[in-house]
Amino acid sequence: MNAGRSTRSAGSSGVKTRVNCFVALLALQISFSAKPAKKAEPAAEIVSLRKVWDLAPHNAFTDLVRFQERWFLAFREGGKHASSDGSIRILTSADADTWQTASVIRYPVADLRDPKIVVTPERKLMLTTAGAMHQSDAKHKTFAWFSINGRDWTDPVMIGDPNIWLWRVQWHRNKAYGLGYSTVEPHLLRSYVSANGEKFQTLNPAVIEGDYANESSILFLPDDTALCLLRRDPKTALLGRSRPPYRGWEWKDTGVRVGGPHMLRLDDGRIVASVRLYDDRVRTSLCWVNPEDGTLTEFLALPSGGDTSYAGLAFHDELLHVSYYSSHEGRTSIYLAKVKLP
Repeated sequence: MNAGRSTRSAGSSGVKTRVNCFVALLALQISFSAKPAKKAEPAAEIVSLRKVWDLAPHNAFTDLVRFQERWFLAFREGGKHASSDGSIRILTSADADTWQTASVIRYPVADLRDPKIVVTPERKLMLTTAGAMHQSDAKHKTFAWFSINGRDWTDPVMIGDPNIWLWRVQWHRNKAYGLGYSTVEPHLLRSYVSANGEKFQTLNPAVIEGDYANESSILFLPDDTALCLLRRDPKTALLGRSRPPYRGWEWKDTGVRVGGPHMLRLDDGRIVASVRLYDDRVRTSLCWVNPEDGTLTEFLALPSGGDTSYAGLAFHDELLHVSYYSSHEGRTSIYLAKVKLP
């Protein structure tokens, strides 16, 4: 009897053991097969947005730079998007919150357009604009001004070639580089270099021919590689790569149509671009740039719409500062956004 009871007890124990093992194995399988909840990617955040200027009938086409511990914001103001009275207003600020006029540049024989402002190796401000000429042998000319304080500027110096709009000048290793596009037929893109910012020599007379390639932003990497984000109309933008002496370029189609391109490399190596996007709705947006596969990935649409874009970019105190213009609130106005990046 005892032996029988012992046998039945051992059998019951064996069943329990098998059940416990099955439960343990099932739990183990579930633990391995269950996928953890996917965390949302950190998002960029607008921590501050201010309307900086709206006093002219049309306020547009901005650029932004930090110089001598101050901010300088340049833009065009005029009667409308294209008018004979275009002039360049330059604002300055200590904190990027409160702005005042540092200078206004006028050129009576031309509508001044699309100002770009950079710091030269000699620690001067260099302002470049295109002039839509009123009465001249050329439709457009590109001009440069220089200043040691942002208030007092030299007389204009014509740079590049007539009817070639030298879009944005970028300094690298004490030389200024830029791409200019023809504003008359035949359409072409021309590359330039200068040792002093006043006299530009042609690097390649026709980098691209045929396509209406126009607005551009050049960025230099630590290994001296040059990247270029290039607008085409009505086609999609190109992302180009070049090596010294920067005469030839290799291009990849981004598959995205853009306007007013500008790029900035962050300290961690990421590259951000500000562009006007045309899909769904027109807007000014910030995108990540992937140089390897030639793609743009939008990560933040700024409050904007209608007549908008042409942003300036600067990174300071852990914030990306973005100047741009937009007509989403009615009159085309100048805005300054401070963005916290993920």
